[in-house]
Amino acid sequence: QVQLAESGGGLVQAGGSLRLSCAASGRTFNVYAMGWFRQAPGKEREFVAVINSNGARTYYADSVKGRFTISRDNAKNTVLLQMDSLNPEDTALYYCAASRTYAVTHSLYDYWGQGTQVTVSS
Repeated sequence: QVQLAESGGGLVQAGGSLRLSCAASGRTFNVYAMGWFRQAPGKEREFVAVINSNGARTYYADSVKGRFTISRDNAKNTVLLQMDSLNPEDTALYYCAASRTYAVTHSLYDYWGQGTQVTVSS
């Protein structure tokens, strides 16, 4: 069992940065791939980024590639999402999730946090 809690969301102007954090409970954190997803009002949940269990591999959605960076610290049971050059299209509720599979499909994720809101003003 893994419990996830996101933090770090907020309101930022276009071009600004935010860093999201996801704290995980449980002693098996380091066996899970960790992903970030987001959902804007009226839209489906979409994949943002994933990092494998030891942090050696990452993969990003095209829409955030080059602007967002995912990382993890297994000693601290934490995964981060550094978001730079934000634009209004990045406005959404951001979720972190844990999966036994290095995946981009949200249905393959077993555990989810409650989400943290990111709002980018123009």
